[in-house]
Amino acid sequence: MSDNKATIPDPATPQIETTVKPLPFKEPNFVHSGIGGAAAGKKNRTWKNLKQILAAERALPWQLNDPSYFNIDAPPSFKPAKKYSDISGLPANYTDPQSKLRFSTTEEFNYIRMLPADVVTGYLALRKATSIVP
Repeated sequence: MSDNKATIPDPATPQIETTVKPLPFKEPNFVHSGIGGAAAGKKNRTWKNLKQILAAERALPWQLNDPSYFNIDAPPSFKPAKKYSDISGLPANYTDPQSKLRFSTTEEFNYIRMLPADVVTGYLALRKATSIVP
């Protein structure tokens, strides 16, 4: 015998209909302008990268005070700058009070305390900090 049996729905059990709702942010009939193009009866749109936009901007007669991609500046951040270890480059939570070098672990602190003054000055110069070594 085979196990191919037809199941008869029970009239007492309610039937649940499932329909697929389209997502509100997704247009089901969207066609990218680069796909189909002239064959679909749409005008071909050429996409420009930033380099092409900048070149086109240079050719236009701009005034000196007009905003462009060259002179747009972001405002300064309200968050404090992150501090990194001068030795390992890891996020540093501590600063040596004698040498003013930043460190993240006790091993780095012990290493900093053994460094000669000229090496400490070199590390501070890399960070563009003033060297305050007694």
